[in-house]
Amino acid sequence: MNSISRNPFDAVVLVLVLASVTLGAQTTHKASPKPAQKSVMTNDDVVKMVQNKLPESVVIAAIQSQKSKFSTSASDLIKLQNAGVTEAEMNAMLAASAGQSPTTATSAAAAAPAQTPTASAATAAPTAASEAAAAAPRSRLPQVALIANGSSQELPLEKTQLAQTKTKPTSMKSLAGDSAVTQAFQAGIGTATTSVASRIGSTAGSSSVQQAGSVFSSMMSHRKPAVTYVWGVPNPTSANVLQTVSPAFAVDFSRMPGVKPDDYEPTIVKLTPAQNTCRIVGATEGKQDASSDPASDWQVYSRFLEERVSARAEKLAPGKYKLSPASELTPGEYAVVFRPISKSKGFSGGDVARAQGDGLMFDAVWTFQISDSAQ
Repeated sequence: MNSISRNPFDAVVLVLVLASVTLGAQTTHKASPKPAQKSVMTNDDVVKMVQNKLPESVVIAAIQSQKSKFSTSASDLIKLQNAGVTEAEMNAMLAASAGQSPTTATSAAAAAPAQTPTASAATAAPTAASEAAAAAPRSRLPQVALIANGSSQELPLEKTQLAQTKTKPTSMKSLAGDSAVTQAFQAGIGTATTSVASRIGSTAGSSSVQQAGSVFSSMMSHRKPAVTYVWGVPNPTSANVLQTVSPAFAVDFSRMPGVKPDDYEPTIVKLTPAQNTCRIVGATEGKQDASSDPASDWQVYSRFLEERVSARAEKLAPGKYKLSPASELTPGEYAVVFRPISKSKGFSGGDVARAQGDGLMFDAVWTFQISDSAQ
């Protein structure tokens, strides 16, 4: 200390050196922050985007461009479908999961010690890629194809509108003459029909379906009076005109997510034209808020009014049938539909209104017309 005080120049140098070391340490600390964690997209993120009504194209672009870690087991796909995620969005998630799996597998192999392959390793749990590949084929909308002359022609999937009326469902004729029903279909209120086939998950279809919960919305009492729900198809006639009175159809609903194939069977119903605006499929009674109730306790089909045609449904496999009328059809409007085998099967009003899961199965129709000249 004495030598430092006797030499002022040395003291200044020492102070500068100490200050430089301290500043350098602080600078090094500030220049080396922890690397920012990149956000990883999950199933919940996709659901949030869908529920906030982002366009389908935007959701798919986000899935394809961001790092992700999706859960794509069968049960996860069912949850996604019930949350409103479209088929195209789920396919993008499956593709993203399959695309990530090589990287994941490589990292795991690098971290694990080298081992000689054994029989148990050969039978180990499947990778994310194989799980995605196994789950992908199960996510497919129902299909109906007309079989004729050894070939098949796929019919477009349509979706019924849902309207309310105070008229009791006593006959199809009385409902066809109900002005409240026809006005509802004319105005397009409810689950707007889309000729969608594989495109039922499109943005336009999804947004219109979400309006169904507010069909004929009004101030309702706490008592929730019973009303009649009417299912109908817009337009007075079908674009699918058949020249045969004995058509045959190939039906496949084996890969519909969230649906047990053995709960349903295909059949044919005759449609009732209503004042040149629509064709009525059927009707049932329910509480005024039944179409927005998420509980699976609405027995839609227990007292459903419809004009069902006697048909032969030959089961080829779970969810796969060959369908044909038991006798020749008279000229008029018809549709292939799915009906629960148990009339007491419960439906969620929300699923029926949004046409998802069991609701889509009940709402879906494949319309056709038997022409006057059919043979």
